[in-house]
Amino acid sequence: MILLISDLHLIDARPDITRAFLDLLGGRARAAEALYILGDFFEVWIGDDAMTPYQLSICQALRELSDSGTQVFLMHGNRDFMLGQAFCKAAGATLLKDPSVVDFYGEPVLLMHGDSLCTRDEAYMRMRRYLRNPLSLWILRHLPLRTRRKLARKLRNESRAQTRMKANDIVDVTPDEVPRVMQEHGVRTLVHGHTHRPAIHKLQIGEQAAKRIVLGDWDRQGWALQVDEQGFQLAAFDFVPTQLALPGSP
Repeated sequence: MILLISDLHLIDARPDITRAFLDLLGGRARAAEALYILGDFFEVWIGDDAMTPYQLSICQALRELSDSGTQVFLMHGNRDFMLGQAFCKAAGATLLKDPSVVDFYGEPVLLMHGDSLCTRDEAYMRMRRYLRNPLSLWILRHLPLRTRRKLARKLRNESRAQTRMKANDIVDVTPDEVPRVMQEHGVRTLVHGHTHRPAIHKLQIGEQAAKRIVLGDWDRQGWALQVDEQGFQLAAFDFVPTQLALPGSP
């Protein structure tokens, strides 16, 4: 059994989401062969050298899962694209390229965060190309921490404001881009997050039936895709009551 999740946007101000994630690590994920986290794992990430105590605790929880025998894979999202190899090494995780083709029980499956599919959002795509440029990343990682924190707040605020102003079809995937990317990688199944619109979409690519599985974001409930020999099962689950204390809290 394999589990896939995305868009947790982990932050210490949301203990309900943190608790749900830790419960997943201590429960279903322990029985899984692998856990894939397809981006926006953290609400913000300004560098492996700037880990907060909260982020370090998440890193340690992933390490415990990895040490128990479950493989852990991470993919960059638009909120945590600066997450690096130092974090992955400490967490016992493997950083996946976006996109990546993996083998699930004999079937090639394309994994993506999903933001690169939103090609109608031209302003975002320009910013994405700039921020993911290796030179830009090098400069960002070498800015003082105070500057990085200020820049991260600015980008988050601008992103929220612009998203509210954009039409729904602009911030969703471009319909023609999906079959193009799937044909390019020779797959009939695509799994991604980013859009916060969980669903399993049936497609026709040429003469073949195909599907696009959209992972849900964790907000009022959590979402996980379970893959096993019976197929793909996408399901939501409720959070535990927020009044329950997290480990180590008074």
